[in-house]
Amino acid sequence: MSVFKHHRFPWVLGLMLAFAPVAQAQEAVAAAPDAEALFTSPDPKLNANKQVAYRIFRDLLEANQWDKAGDYLTERYIQHNPNAASGRQSVIDFFTKVLKRQPTPIQDKLKSPVVFVQAEGDLVTVATVRTEKDPKDPSKTYTTTWYDTWRIVDGKADEHWDSAVKM
Repeated sequence: MSVFKHHRFPWVLGLMLAFAPVAQAQEAVAAAPDAEALFTSPDPKLNANKQVAYRIFRDLLEANQWDKAGDYLTERYIQHNPNAASGRQSVIDFFTKVLKRQPTPIQDKLKSPVVFVQAEGDLVTVATVRTEKDPKDPSKTYTTTWYDTWRIVDGKADEHWDSAVKM
């Protein structure tokens, strides 16, 4: 058998893959119909932790009531977002001085399109719909999932992760 015969299949397969149409199918990420219900649990500890995450979302992230941060974030608040330093005051400064977010009234219901809330032990993860411009066609958008996870210690968020990249 010739060397050519041994290598023909990978070469042909590679050629086929190079010219095959790329699948672009994606299911749109959709918000849950009742976000507030996702922030509850029959387990009292998990329910309390979910409520801290709810208030962070509603009062701090949506209404920008950063004067209430001490109610929901520990002083040492460990931050894994590459754009904001650790420490409660550093996070407050990031939102109020860097992003220049202005306070608005706290609403009865969340505006954020929440997909799911998951709580396990001292961690609470909130996933939301994120709409982005299509890099191949800026006139179009697509949806993806953003997440925030907090470690709750003694009724306050002590550590935070999200899917942020450097600004």
